[in-house]
Amino acid sequence: MSERVESIALTEAVYYILLSLYKPLHGYGIMQKVEKLSEGRVMLAAGTLYGALGTLLEKKWIEALPGESSSRKKEYMITSAGKSAVGNEIERLKELLMNGEAVVGGY
Repeated sequence: MSERVESIALTEAVYYILLSLYKPLHGYGIMQKVEKLSEGRVMLAAGTLYGALGTLLEKKWIEALPGESSSRKKEYMITSAGKSAVGNEIERLKELLMNGEAVVGGY
């Protein structure tokens, strides 16, 4: 039985955080990956990042990986539910683009 993921529009920050976690990363690594993926357009402050991580953990869209007890850096990874949320968002964005191009004309 597949997990049902609520179909809501993701914020740009959440979308990029989820994309960055297809490979395990710690907080600072996520900030760097988001900045790279967005070509410097999206830069996450620590408070924004950790607030979003808390919400994504609650939704079970990401998980904290077990790490060494001596390490303060916690790594995170996207879950299957998180991947479903990303897939839903990609479909939503495709629809927005298709409708915009249909009305305004392709560029």
